[in-house]
Amino acid sequence: MRRCLRLAAAGGGRVRPNPMVGCVVVKNDKVLSEGYHQEYGHNHAERNALLRDGDYRGATLYVNLEPCSHYGHTPPCADLIVERGIARVVCCNDDPNPLVAGNGFRKLEAAGIEVVRHVLEAEGRELNRRFFTFMERRRPYVILKWAESADGFMAPTAGEMLDEKGERYWLSTQRQNRLNHRWRTEEAAILVGSETYLQDHPSLTPRHFLGPAPQPVVLDRRSRLADVPSHWLHLHTQTAEETLQVLYEHKLQSVIVEGGRRVLDAFIASGLYDEVRVLRSPRSLGAGLPAPAIPPVAPHRLLVV
Repeated sequence: MRRCLRLAAAGGGRVRPNPMVGCVVVKNDKVLSEGYHQEYGHNHAERNALLRDGDYRGATLYVNLEPCSHYGHTPPCADLIVERGIARVVCCNDDPNPLVAGNGFRKLEAAGIEVVRHVLEAEGRELNRRFFTFMERRRPYVILKWAESADGFMAPTAGEMLDEKGERYWLSTQRQNRLNHRWRTEEAAILVGSETYLQDHPSLTPRHFLGPAPQPVVLDRRSRLADVPSHWLHLHTQTAEETLQVLYEHKLQSVIVEGGRRVLDAFIASGLYDEVRVLRSPRSLGAGLPAPAIPPVAPHRLLVV
């Protein structure tokens, strides 16, 4: 099952809004085949494993999510498992998607296949925490992210946005900037407020890391913006709850909330966040806009770099 989870992780950023899934087929203590869900709309993990040549009769199939039982972009994986003569299926997590939700297991058991569930369940939920949050809480998985100086400021004092060389003041180091852009490839959306949009004119693309770009979103609560590009999601919602509801309706499973300060404060006050990531600069500012205090969050959900 740990091998399944490692395989599944290879699909990160490319299979959303589907979950990451890996599959390993074992017979007589030997691995016959393995596969993972590589790209949205393409074969699921079980199909990638079982469509390879081999005698799978009597084998055990390990997979980290309940096999699908419905027709989507591909036929049901449960049907293929039955056809290939698999004798036993060991699974990590039940699928909360109403289109599956136990139907995959029932189809396998009706065919006489032994089903073992909940193996490394916590590890599987951690891997697909965005998917489970979206399905169970009916909102995106929320990551609060900001950069701050060594002395706790998000930005210089108003009117002092240029450094001593007359260039725009950057807090993040090159390494932090590249890490930030990698994070962007891993999430479905990235959100800023209208003040950040007006001050920074951000593109919110992963320019320094190869991968899919998130959906850019601007929260314009005071309707100040008139030139937002058509590919952006331009929201006029007033609360964090309303904002997440719109993102949910757009089927965006996760969002990085980059700020500014008012937007971050609104999400912190609402309690609607799952992770906090802080890029702490080695530079000090001496004065400026204070960064938020790190809100209550589980230790494994806090990252300061």
